[in-house]
Amino acid sequence: MAFILRTFTGYMFIFIFLPIFIILISLSLSEASNVQSFHEILDERIELEDSKLSQTSYIKDRNDQIISEIHKPMNRTYLPSDKIPPFLKELFVLAEDQHFYDHLGFDLTAMGRALAINIQSSDIEQGASTITQQLARNLYLNHERSYNRKLSELLYAYEIERTYSKEEILDLYINTIYFQNGAYGIEAAANLYFQKSASKLSKAQLAFLAAIPNNPSYYDPVKNFDRTKKRQERLLKLLSDKGFLNQEEREKLVKEPVTVSLKTRIDKYADYTTYVEVELKELIRESEGFSKRLSNSNDKNKEHIEKELQTRFDEVLGSGIIIHTSLDPLLQERAKQAVKRHLPYTDVEGSATVINHSKNEILAMVGGKNYKKYDFHRAFQGYRQPGSSIKPLLVYAPYIERTQALLSERISADSFCINGYCPKNYGGGTYGMVSLESAFIHSFNTPAVRLLNTIGVEEGFKDLKHFDFNKVSKTDKVLPAAVGGFTYGMTSLEMASAYTTFSNDGSFRQPRAIQKVTDLNGKTLFEWKDKSVQVWSKSTTDKMRTLLNRVVTSGTGRKSYYPTSYIGGKTGTTNDYHDYWFIGLNEELTTGVWVGKDRPSNIKAIETTGPQLLIWREIMSGY
Repeated sequence: MAFILRTFTGYMFIFIFLPIFIILISLSLSEASNVQSFHEILDERIELEDSKLSQTSYIKDRNDQIISEIHKPMNRTYLPSDKIPPFLKELFVLAEDQHFYDHLGFDLTAMGRALAINIQSSDIEQGASTITQQLARNLYLNHERSYNRKLSELLYAYEIERTYSKEEILDLYINTIYFQNGAYGIEAAANLYFQKSASKLSKAQLAFLAAIPNNPSYYDPVKNFDRTKKRQERLLKLLSDKGFLNQEEREKLVKEPVTVSLKTRIDKYADYTTYVEVELKELIRESEGFSKRLSNSNDKNKEHIEKELQTRFDEVLGSGIIIHTSLDPLLQERAKQAVKRHLPYTDVEGSATVINHSKNEILAMVGGKNYKKYDFHRAFQGYRQPGSSIKPLLVYAPYIERTQALLSERISADSFCINGYCPKNYGGGTYGMVSLESAFIHSFNTPAVRLLNTIGVEEGFKDLKHFDFNKVSKTDKVLPAAVGGFTYGMTSLEMASAYTTFSNDGSFRQPRAIQKVTDLNGKTLFEWKDKSVQVWSKSTTDKMRTLLNRVVTSGTGRKSYYPTSYIGGKTGTTNDYHDYWFIGLNEELTTGVWVGKDRPSNIKAIETTGPQLLIWREIMSGY
């Protein structure tokens, strides 16, 4: 019964709809007034979106080498018309749509023949799709096998023919079609299977690739090479039959060896490239006004703006861009290996961020011992209390800046209590009156709290505000912050960034991974326009550099020492030994290292080893 109904419906479609459709088109060509009316209806109902195809984007390192290919959503490199081999154009027209240059987007004779075959079957076996119809399906529709979709396809194809020239349609088609194994368009296919541009391929190789789109899974050149080769030979025979090749050339092309070698997608340095994508979104946010809109919106509007930003981010990544970064591959690999080598302990993790402080460039990042792309990234997502590593930023530099104190100035390292808050020195000891230098290099707690109390918590946080610590809140503005008591804390990226101020005469500019973003032709699309802010005077930072140096040469950071023109840093240990920090610098680099567990717990057992110091030394001493 179902088959009879299908047959009846099919014949009704042929005998009723097809003549009407032909009449409509005929009238549209002969009656000017009707043309306008018919076209107005199409224009109203069918809106052709921008036909700019999505393309593969790339991340490059500081040496201009590709380190990551981003296929969002498709692996495609658009090939301009003048770069598409004429041989390939002729081949696709002959193989897919021999009346391409004559029809209005659909071939009525072929459609009738296909319908007659399909109504005798329990499925849609023959499509009779023209190149324009296939383009309509790939750009605007889906691949559902139904008469409704087919009708939409016809209307879209007709509208495409009205909008674009035949040459433009053919170019779009060749850049749109699917070549299996994730490759869209001829250029991506050429690179995937032959590691060459399409313009560099032989005619035999081009014909081989042209064999795939007719049925990509069936003619998969990796799994079904013989099928693809046989179809290539049929296409070459078709060219010969139509007079585009002589017999001798056809035989030569058939015999030419075709070797497929599947290119592996480039995706190196996941720790770094994951952050690059995050920074790109932030760059778009700043460059296109999203930040300003978000700051002036309520919660409901913010959600809408964030969705709009995400759409724009996806659009930029899919447009075919090159993200030029500051990544130093050798330094990245050394930092990665240093974290793994010095953290052999179960569940103990680490992160590291390396910055060239003179250029404010992020050279390397480690998100964890065995970081995988898009996992939790400890270097920029791992917020932890900083312990004593915060003292240079919140206590000592602000105090010295405001009081012009000498490093020999004396401060009490005895017990201290105020409003019920009674901090203790490490081990509970008391040390009487000590110099600022001694208090700093031995990381005594009570002097730090006294110093912050002297200048006022608000004054200390005025300086800290310049560093844009993402999760510092009003509730953190209390005396315990002097020894690292924050609600959420900081990341190794944030801490290393802030410490660059000590190498730039008190000036701070946010370090970045991205140098610039260009299109595939080299035109600059986005660039950071960060401005420097003077946080402290050169006099203050000179004194801080002396203190930081003394920590490494004779204080809590001695294990990090290695001979160099300048070296300095600050350790940090949090309550109950949950976190170990070391943020330090030499003449060229500033590096922040964190060690701890993802679920905070006591790791005092590894304290004497000092893995954070060893990781830092290995990274810095090899540069």
